[in-house]
Amino acid sequence: MKPLTKLLYFICLNNFLEMCMSTSEHDQVLSITVSTQDHVDIMQNVTSHNGTVLWQPASPSYITTNSEVHLYVQSTSVELVTQLLQQHQIPFTVLVENTEELVEMQTRNDSSDPRSGGVYHERYHSLEDIYFWINQTGQDHSDMVKVIDIGSSFEKRPLQVMKLSGRRGAVNRAMWMDCGIHAREWIAPAFCLWFVNYALRFYNHNSEITEMLNNMDIYILPVMNPDGYKYTWTTVERMWRKNRSVLKEGSECVGVDLNRNFDARWCTKGASNDPCDPTYCGQYPESEPEAEAVAKFLRSHKDTVKLYISIHSYSQMLLFPYSCSYDEAPNHNELQLELVKEASTKIRRYYRNHYKYGAGAKTIYLAPGGSDDWAYNLGIKYSFTFELQDRGRYGFLLPPSFIPQACNEALLAVKIIALHVMKKT
Repeated sequence: MKPLTKLLYFICLNNFLEMCMSTSEHDQVLSITVSTQDHVDIMQNVTSHNGTVLWQPASPSYITTNSEVHLYVQSTSVELVTQLLQQHQIPFTVLVENTEELVEMQTRNDSSDPRSGGVYHERYHSLEDIYFWINQTGQDHSDMVKVIDIGSSFEKRPLQVMKLSGRRGAVNRAMWMDCGIHAREWIAPAFCLWFVNYALRFYNHNSEITEMLNNMDIYILPVMNPDGYKYTWTTVERMWRKNRSVLKEGSECVGVDLNRNFDARWCTKGASNDPCDPTYCGQYPESEPEAEAVAKFLRSHKDTVKLYISIHSYSQMLLFPYSCSYDEAPNHNELQLELVKEASTKIRRYYRNHYKYGAGAKTIYLAPGGSDDWAYNLGIKYSFTFELQDRGRYGFLLPPSFIPQACNEALLAVKIIALHVMKKT
């Protein structure tokens, strides 16, 4: 398009978006194939409209030619968006026809009792249930679990870390795992709970988890973004990503992407300085109390923490530094060839599921300010981000029936990497 034509087109499109009141019965998720630069321009404009939320990629700026876009569309905008795609001959399919049905499935909880066995860990849980479970587990397994408050969120909710240890004396080696840095990624906190339950249940029964607990402390932060997570459970904003910090009273836009708020080429290309953008980096590195608390804890334990893992979803990927640049980490070959490649191969062998692997920037896109790059630069030379199930069929609305396999796949990768790290350190 010529510049003037393009400008007039977008003015008309914006007016049309504002005026359009056509409705569909349900919110939907579309998979859209973007082929040309004109398609990119149209999609970047459409995804900035309030009636849509990007699932993949994380921000409109990441949309490129020859890519696939997953777009959540509110019922009031479904007809408009689909007609616009058809008008411009942009191919699309409907991934999820009724998102409300999947949300109801995720929030339906037949068992909120932590003592109810395996079923409890095959469900998604509210923030209050998770806090209760953390403290109940600490009481029930006081010989192996210590609950540590490392700080508070913007809305003053506790950031509770569970320290898991075998029944042995002190050791000078540890690993860290955080879940739920992005509010809408519910499978992430579900994995942290599932992992703790597995570790306690199979200690002295499974040789690998026993070796891990006997030789290293395991610090687990089940919900790194409690305000955002709570928000996705208690409002219609199920697709919220950021935390809930307020830049100033009366500000139009809320929240910071905590995985753009660490001091790793902070707020360079791949992050946004626009408070309304999903990848807003914040006012300065560690401006957010959640990021600051994690960074402070890891700095104080940098001599013992040898392994860092951050759990995300979705897209089924095993990633390592760097995401903030295209530079290769000094131990790139070890991280890729000896660790994530082996983990991906075994997941495919045992669970018949495919996980991509590689350095973050080259595998997905540039993402400066990430916690994994920051941890790596701190000196934790085994630093990873796991993107769990699935690859877009359900996305952030992964049904509870998928939790066991998703967690088993992640567990397999954690074991492979942790056992390697113990041998190397």
